[in-house]
Amino acid sequence: MEITFLGSGSAFCLDNYQSNMMIEKNGKRLLIDCGGDIRWSLKEKGLTCNDIDAIYYSHEHNDHNGGTEYMAFSTYFNPNKNPIKVFGEGDMLDHMWDHSLSGGLNSIQGKKVGLDDYFDVHRIKKNDPFTWEGIEFQMVQVIHVVAEFSIVHSYGLMFTGDKGKRIFITSDTQFSNHLSTFYDQADIIFHDCETAPFKSGVHAHYTELVTLPKETKKKMHLYHYQDGEKADCKKDGFVEWVKKGQEYEV
Repeated sequence: MEITFLGSGSAFCLDNYQSNMMIEKNGKRLLIDCGGDIRWSLKEKGLTCNDIDAIYYSHEHNDHNGGTEYMAFSTYFNPNKNPIKVFGEGDMLDHMWDHSLSGGLNSIQGKKVGLDDYFDVHRIKKNDPFTWEGIEFQMVQVIHVVAEFSIVHSYGLMFTGDKGKRIFITSDTQFSNHLSTFYDQADIIFHDCETAPFKSGVHAHYTELVTLPKETKKKMHLYHYQDGEKADCKKDGFVEWVKKGQEYEV
């Protein structure tokens, strides 16, 4: 199994593409999120939408779903391409369609359509796992944004690689003590990490992550950072800053 970071940057970065990943197994490819940069980041790997078999959506923000229209139209009108499988928490997927995707996708010549017309959609219940190519993925609900009385969640993933290592991808999350349980369970952690000089409050910031225990930081690869200079993360006990295009055999 191989994990490729098609991009490693934050939503508005210019140097590293948005943080979308690709898992390859058995000749199949699963995207972890599908942001607006996806057609360019795939192109750099010599791929197109036709090479993608499945997409997992962690949450609704454009840097994680902005490439969906490209995927939907490009594959819908290709008679040689089977529908891409889509996985995600069910209520989130429906809300994403209603509020993010339907404006550009809800009609084609002659009829109205929905998400299920473009994709083979698998709506996952909260706290339930899903399976793709023999890999069981456990969704991990994290807090991304607190808007008045509403909490906007993102859904990270915990799964086991071919080498028996437990892998935790946080997706977009605030810094939170409740994640310590998942840090302890994981052998490899890919953690989003804001590096902007002014904290947004909706991502774990480097100045917060650096306070984690040594045993946690030595498992942690940092991604979803801003353009520009960054701290010496290895000196501070982390594994590395993930680079655009970086590949991991797991």
